[in-house]
Amino acid sequence: MVSSNPAGQPSSIPSQSPFYHAFNAGRYDRQNLIQDYEGQFNCRLIVFIDAIVPQGVTPFEDLVYDADPAVDLHILLSSLGGDGETAIRLVRSAQSRCRELTVIIPDQAKSAATLLTLGAHHILMSPMSDLGPIDPQFRQGEDLVAAKDIIAAVDDAAQRIQEAPDTYPLHVSLLSDVSSLMVQQARSAVAGTNDLLREALGSNSDRSDEEVAGLHSKLVGPLISQPMTHTALFGVRDAIEAGLPAEEADLKGEQWQMLWRLWTKYYALLSSGEIRGIYEGLRVSFPLSPYH
Repeated sequence: MVSSNPAGQPSSIPSQSPFYHAFNAGRYDRQNLIQDYEGQFNCRLIVFIDAIVPQGVTPFEDLVYDADPAVDLHILLSSLGGDGETAIRLVRSAQSRCRELTVIIPDQAKSAATLLTLGAHHILMSPMSDLGPIDPQFRQGEDLVAAKDIIAAVDDAAQRIQEAPDTYPLHVSLLSDVSSLMVQQARSAVAGTNDLLREALGSNSDRSDEEVAGLHSKLVGPLISQPMTHTALFGVRDAIEAGLPAEEADLKGEQWQMLWRLWTKYYALLSSGEIRGIYEGLRVSFPLSPYH
C-alpha cells in the first residue's frame, strides 16, 4: 500500500499518484487494515459481503487463487444467504487453499452463508453475531425468498381456499408471483437440505466420518427441522453447544478490535448505499454496484 525509499524502508508516501489515491483512499485504508491484521495473526484475510449466488464464484476465487496452502485463511463474512450448492463450492475452494480456515461473523451469516461457515476449522463470533436456518432461498427480483416461506404461503392459501372457496380470487392475486414450478423447486430444495448440511460439514477434510455424522445429528434440529422461519436465531452459544468449533470473541482483545474497525468501514459503505456488497483482500477489490 505504500512505496519504499532507496534504503528499502517503508515510506508514508503512497505509491499511487495523489489524484488517483485521493479517489481511492477508502480502499487503501481498508487494505492497510487487512495488511496489519495479516501480519499480526500470520494469515491471509479476505472480506466477502454478498449474497451467495453462482455469479459470486469467480470474484471469490480471485481472492484466493494464489493463496499459500501452508498459511491459514480468515474470511470476514457477512451474507443473508443464497444458493446452498454455491456455498459448498466456495468452502471447498477455501479449504483447498489454506492450512486451517477461520470464518469471522461480525454480523450475520444466514442460510447458505451458514453452510459455508460449517466447513471451517474455527468460527469467530461476537454475542451479536448470528447464523441461522439453512433452508434454501430463491431470488425474487432483488430479494431473496426462503423456500420454506414459499411453501408455507402456498399451503396456507390452499387451506384457506378449502375452508372458504369464494376467497380463491384473492389468494390467487396474492400469490401471483409464485409459479407451480417455483413451488416444486422449493419443495425439492428443502428435501435436499440434509445432504447439503452433511456436505458442508464434510468439506473440512480434518473431520472424520464419525465427527461429521455426530455434528449432523446435532444440527438437523436447530438448523433444518425446528425453525419455522428463515429469521430464526443461532448465536455463538448455540453453535458451541452444538459442538461446532465456535469461539466467542474477546470484545476488548486486539483481534476483535482490529476486525471491528475494519468491519465498520464496510458497514459505512453499505449503509450509505455506495455498494451492495464487496469482495476484497490485500490485492483484490471488487465492490458491487447498488444499481445492478
